[in-house]
Amino acid sequence: MKTPRHFIFLVLLSSAASAQVFTNKEVGKKNQVLIDSLKTTDYPYSLPIWGDKATKAGYALPYSAGISVQYFWQESAVLIDNLNVGFNNNTMYNLDGLVRFDEAKAVASSVTVRPDVWVFPFLNVYGILGKAQASTAVNFGVWVPDSTGVEKEILNAGSTVDFNTTAFGIGATPTIGVGGGFLALDMNVAWVDVPQLSKPARTFVFGPRFGKNFKLKKPEQSVAVWVGGFRVSIASETNGSLALAEVLPGGGTEMGGRIDQEIQRVGDAQQQVNTWWSNLSPLEQQNPVNKAKFEAANQALARAGEFLSAADAPVNRVATSTVQRHG
Repeated sequence: MKTPRHFIFLVLLSSAASAQVFTNKEVGKKNQVLIDSLKTTDYPYSLPIWGDKATKAGYALPYSAGISVQYFWQESAVLIDNLNVGFNNNTMYNLDGLVRFDEAKAVASSVTVRPDVWVFPFLNVYGILGKAQASTAVNFGVWVPDSTGVEKEILNAGSTVDFNTTAFGIGATPTIGVGGGFLALDMNVAWVDVPQLSKPARTFVFGPRFGKNFKLKKPEQSVAVWVGGFRVSIASETNGSLALAEVLPGGGTEMGGRIDQEIQRVGDAQQQVNTWWSNLSPLEQQNPVNKAKFEAANQALARAGEFLSAADAPVNRVATSTVQRHG
């Protein structure tokens, strides 16, 4: 199963946010007292490396280490395309056109802890530890054509799948500031472990930003104004499986009888198509419009029949394909 990518995206999006902390070159006559103090005071910490030299050069350094905790929540619509479904690690069936989604909505929240340390005066390194809870609710129907080419819904169902994920990773932020103005190039790589996936999904986030810190009247307090952006790269080949009972209400018990009914309905629809075709004259059967209807109906019914037969097998596990996040 290629996991709904927004689950991964939200964990890393929250980790990409950070306070505007940087090494700042103090300038200006109003800061002369601070500049003189920095040059004459011994730097008391072992980190960052060259911290003493930086202060002697008039740079004000942040604390050598810190920790931040961030909370993120979102609700969004999900676009599902290129849908492939298989059971028991067997053949995957492409269901585009057969399965139509009325609504697909995802709700997710995450908590991320980010400890960090200044290795050099202009380089901050941090770790990422995160937990997220998410659920996707999907309503869908299975549609097949009849002998007239009109598509009818033979199955309607809904499902909700819950995900609990763990994120871990490492990042670095090269940064520099002069007179309160700053430039930061935040980047991190992380892995999000979803139990339903065969292996953790890897992500990479790059977030450049620049802005200005404005000091407030109280010491060590300021307001930052900045602009920037970020680029997110997510590994696309993340496969796994879900038990059918986790996806459809009733799983292999109630759904077993329902699937048998739908197999019968597909068989009835196939019989109608065959009857309609056999009642056509040879000339009518040569009509390109009739031939197209007949071939399209047979193809759709064959796909629906194969899928339902596979779904009717015991101990089913289901795997689905591409789920894309928009918004």
